[in-house]
Amino acid sequence: MIITSKDNETIKHIRKLKEKKYRDEFGEYIIEGVKLINEAIEEKLDVKTIVICDNCNKTEAINQNLMYAVAKYSCVYVDEKVFNTITEVQNPQGILAVVGKKNKQEEINYNEDVIVILDDIQDPGNLGTILRTIDSANLSQVIISKKSGDVYNPKVIRSTMGAIFRINVIESYSLLDTIKNLKKHKFTIISTSLDTDKTIYDIQYKKVAIVIGNEANGVSKEIQEISDSKIKIPMLGKTESLNASVATGIVLYEYVRQKIK
Repeated sequence: MIITSKDNETIKHIRKLKEKKYRDEFGEYIIEGVKLINEAIEEKLDVKTIVICDNCNKTEAINQNLMYAVAKYSCVYVDEKVFNTITEVQNPQGILAVVGKKNKQEEINYNEDVIVILDDIQDPGNLGTILRTIDSANLSQVIISKKSGDVYNPKVIRSTMGAIFRINVIESYSLLDTIKNLKKHKFTIISTSLDTDKTIYDIQYKKVAIVIGNEANGVSKEIQEISDSKIKIPMLGKTESLNASVATGIVLYEYVRQKIK
């Protein structure tokens, strides 16, 4: 059966998941596109429902192997008009899924060399790209402040390119308390700041927690004051600061360079 009404209960539920309060209430979020759904299946996530557009132009992008894989799940077929009410993408591939959030693991893994802390990062693109970069550096967790953006926002999910499935996102209700706890576990706390002569090349990336600040205001004054050190990215041009996700990538790839040299 093909769903042709946007008032169908399943469709109304999916539309609700576009809002954070409902993602929190139901413990579910939306992923969209062939790549993300492939990865969700490979990572054995809790895929609740898969929605396939029966007559969308791009539906042919769904290869046969994926169609065999999704057949094992609860699938619904909808027409293009209905699919367009639930998609968040301008040129959709005609497939999306509702996924259950992983059980939160609030425990920090103190065995990693580097832990990234996000101090009120707001932009979904920045947030998603940072998670993707953390995953690319083979790190498995990130600590975010309670005022940071929602990692299950559809824009964030798309920007992570699947990294969200592998990263443990630890939400801290008090970054100051979390940082004090990291110090007890012998971590050196390093804040990114323009107000320092020390650069990213002056530190050893072993047992360090790196704080990335808010796009407009940087790392908060309180966190800078309890940090063990501040670092900056050296600039040769007139630009004084970089986008938060770009800055995170540059910092983490100095860690990767030290790791593989």
